[in-house]
Amino acid sequence: MKTYPRVNLEQWRVFQTIIDKGGYAQAAQYLNRSQSAVSYAMSRLQEQLGLSLLEISGRKAILTEQGKFLLERSRKLIDEAIEIENFARYLSQGREAQIKLVVDAAFPNELLMSALAQFANQSRGTRVQLYEVILSGASDALLNDDAELVIGVEIPSKFLADPLIDIEFIAVARNDHPLFELNRKITSADLAQHTHVVIQDSGQHEKIDVGWLSTQDRWTVSSIDSALSAIEHGLGYGWLPGNRLVEALRDGYLKPLSLEQGATYKGFLGMSFGHPGNIGPATRELATIIKNTVNNIGSEK
Repeated sequence: MKTYPRVNLEQWRVFQTIIDKGGYAQAAQYLNRSQSAVSYAMSRLQEQLGLSLLEISGRKAILTEQGKFLLERSRKLIDEAIEIENFARYLSQGREAQIKLVVDAAFPNELLMSALAQFANQSRGTRVQLYEVILSGASDALLNDDAELVIGVEIPSKFLADPLIDIEFIAVARNDHPLFELNRKITSADLAQHTHVVIQDSGQHEKIDVGWLSTQDRWTVSSIDSALSAIEHGLGYGWLPGNRLVEALRDGYLKPLSLEQGATYKGFLGMSFGHPGNIGPATRELATIIKNTVNNIGSEK
């Protein structure tokens, strides 16, 4: 005789939220429920399973050994349920109504806009939501299942990526910066005497410190454009993508710093599907257009 699950997906979701948010009260706030409702759902879950999944230590909910095993299994269950729902939605629509595209801000804007313009001509109503991120923000989008297509520097190990482009970062300062008066190779000790303009990692989990120095004298900004503007106004020095420096270097507003080491470094950008087991036709088309644009326009430069 066929059996059916006694526990529903919502109970597993409550269990996961208690752990992810750090307790019953936090889970209740996140789920927009009363704390008593969350407590009842958790008690009912443990009763139906015949297992203790959580222990209370102070105000914090701690996983039991059984709870640790079932938490990971339940996450897979929820993920699979979401994938089934998404797949059903794609089947019913035939084509995605919307694509969320997450792109590291270092990706050349000219290439991105050229690709999006091509896609718009054949999108057949599919809209694109574009989000720019810095460094590990792209990884967050993949790990949080929060995008259809992601272009980033760091790709989590469980995702595959197509190589796209190498981005060269160049150490620069305004043409009248005191560092240029040294008239020799600039050392890390020299840099430590001046303000470093840093672009903040937009990720929330494993943040990446690429091209940053440990100096306390630094200005932190949230975008490449803000960093460029700050350096052009003489607020400090910093490493910026070469594709954003063409005009400033050509016109002499900024100059490359002649460093003893590390005057440039390269960041590799790859492209990944956010839902590799359920890729819609429009998402595949956009990915192909982006790759072709990089290969065609990028090769002309």
